[in-house]
Amino acid sequence: MRRKKLMQIGVGIALIAAFPFAAPVACTTPDRATNVLNAQGYTEVQITGYAYFDCGQGDVFATAFEAKAPSGQRVEGAVCSGLLKGNTVRLD
Repeated sequence: MRRKKLMQIGVGIALIAAFPFAAPVACTTPDRATNVLNAQGYTEVQITGYAYFDCGQGDVFATAFEAKAPSGQRVEGAVCSGLLKGNTVRLD
């Protein structure tokens, strides 16, 4: 019985330890971000992963990107979105 309890605790600790690494992958929407950026005139879009500190408190998805802006400049930023709201493009 004690061994089973220790195994459960160990699995719980492992899941908690893995969360910061696994959650960002689940909280990006690469296809949606690419579509939003293309619709706004950005080209050469490259998704670079999760945007840790670029989005607001109500945003669930934070997808980092690099792209060529409509003005021709290279830019970096994030496409932020929530469950019941639209998308926001934020530039660094």
